[in-house]
Amino acid sequence: MATAIITGASQGIGACIAKRLAKDGFDVIINHYPSDGDKEKALAAAEECRAFGVKAECIAADVSKFDQCEAMVKQVKADFGGIDVLVNNAGITKDKLLARMSEDDYDIVIAVNQKSVYNMTKHVTSVMMKQRHGRIVNVASVAGLYGNPGQMNYSASKAAIIGMTKTTAKEFGSRNITCNAVAPGFIHTPMTDGLSDELKAKMLNAVALRRYGEPEEIASVVSFLVSDNASYVTGQVIEISGGLEM
Repeated sequence: MATAIITGASQGIGACIAKRLAKDGFDVIINHYPSDGDKEKALAAAEECRAFGVKAECIAADVSKFDQCEAMVKQVKADFGGIDVLVNNAGITKDKLLARMSEDDYDIVIAVNQKSVYNMTKHVTSVMMKQRHGRIVNVASVAGLYGNPGQMNYSASKAAIIGMTKTTAKEFGSRNITCNAVAPGFIHTPMTDGLSDELKAKMLNAVALRRYGEPEEIASVVSFLVSDNASYVTGQVIEISGGLEM
């Protein structure tokens, strides 16, 4: 049975990806931030994954911390015997215009969104290289492609992930390890539910399909990228935005 780690998978897009990969037959490791609220949500997501007849384990780890990522990877290797897929999904926002953005606002977003990709990729590729097989998918954003006012920190982190994706693909391709990124646009989440009707209308006016995407539509592309059908796809950034900014 193949094994997949999904970071930041207690809810939202991450949980949806975990459930889709479980449906595809992967044993899944649902990483979540070490808090009671996240743990409860992760356990619920794991239970849904087990309904597909696979193993699902929840591991609490702050993926912005190098040592916690190392410990998680060692645990997964010991418990499951290998790691076939890594989905770097963990991310946060601290949105403010640059004039009001503190250094702490910038640093924490870079640490969680970007350094976590370094931390996890560093440790997981050591396992994948020995296997001579692996699939890595990084969750970037249209903000990393086009920028977005009030998101200097978030846009920087997601743009960096795109560069990291291409570098990883080049460094590890000879070991049969692929690395791709998805760049979601406006996706229907609790965060978008809280926006004003005026702002929603303005945002959707820039989308050719005139609707929000659903987390399942992100998960379906990730499912393809980790499958054998995408064995010759690497170093790519797939925008999933309904035709934003065309």
